[in-house]
Amino acid sequence: MTRKVLVVAHGGRRAAVSAMVEAVRELKDAGFEVVLHDEELQGALAGSEVAREHGGDWLDGIELVVVLGGDGTILRAAELVRGTQVPLFGVNLGHVGFLAESERENLRDAVRRLADRDYLVERRSTLEVTIERPGAAPVHDWAVNEATLEKADRQLMVEVELEIDAQPLSSFGCDGVVMATATGSTAHAFSAGGPVMWPDVEAILIVPLAAHALFARPLVVGPGSIVSVEVTTSSGASGVVTMDGRRQVDAPPGTRITVRWGASPVLLARLNDAPFTDRLVRKFDLPVAGWRERAALRAADPVDPADPAEQEPRS
Repeated sequence: MTRKVLVVAHGGRRAAVSAMVEAVRELKDAGFEVVLHDEELQGALAGSEVAREHGGDWLDGIELVVVLGGDGTILRAAELVRGTQVPLFGVNLGHVGFLAESERENLRDAVRRLADRDYLVERRSTLEVTIERPGAAPVHDWAVNEATLEKADRQLMVEVELEIDAQPLSSFGCDGVVMATATGSTAHAFSAGGPVMWPDVEAILIVPLAAHALFARPLVVGPGSIVSVEVTTSSGASGVVTMDGRRQVDAPPGTRITVRWGASPVLLARLNDAPFTDRLVRKFDLPVAGWRERAALRAADPVDPADPAEQEPRS
C-alpha cells in the first residue's frame, strides 16, 4: 500500500526551499509518495516526481504532514488538516520553534523514524472563537495558540468588559486581551507576561495587555468555562481580533468575542516522549547545567540523612 506524505514549506525562505528539496528526496528514498501543497515550490523540484494537491478529499490517504519552517508555518499546516486525524511533523527552520519536533540537521534520521512509524502522536487542544459584530453575521473561527483582541488605533486604548461563564468579572481600558491554550502560553501570552502552562493542562489562559486597572492579572480557567470579551461603546475605539497571528476580523465597538474549549485537537508527531521541561530548557536556553550536574552527582553518591557525617552544619 502506498504511503503518502504531504509536504508544507515556507516558500518565501531560501532555507525552507533547500530543506524541502532534501526532505522530498529523503521521503521518496524511504518509500513515501510525496504530495506538495504549494504549487509555486514545484519549480524547485524539477525532475522529481511529486503530486500537487487539488480540491475535494485530497487529504484521503495522507499519513502525515511534514512541515518545514517555524511555528507560523506549522500553524498554517494545522489549518489544512483541521478536523482530521492527520498528525503534523515539524522541522524547525525558525528561531524558537516550540511546535517543531526536529532540527534541519537531523532530517535524515527523522525521515527514517517516520518510515518505521517510530513516533508518538500528541494531542494539542484548540479554541473555538465566535465574533459577533453589530449589524453583521457571526464569524466562527478557531485557534491553536491564541485569539487576541488588540486596539486598532495605536493612539487609543480599547475599552473592554470581561465575562467568565456569563458572569461579569471586570472592565478596563487596555491595549488588548490574549486568550490562549496551553500550547499558546509560550507564544504571545508569554511575551505579555502570562505564565507557561504545560501542554497537557486543559485550560484557557487570559492575559490583558497593558491594562489600566488594579485587577487585570493573567487568569486561568477550566476547559468547561466560556470566556467573553466585549468591546464597549463608551470610548468609541475599535479593535482587531487575530487568530494565531494569521486570520483577522475587525472588532468595532459593540463586538463580542466568545472563546471556548475546542472540540477538534491538533495532532503533533513526536519522536520522543521527553518531558516538556526539557523542551522548555532547550528552546529558551535556560541555565540549568550546574543543577543537572549536581543532580547527577547526588544520584551517583546519595547522601544518607541518617549519617551525622553527611549532615551540613547549621549556621
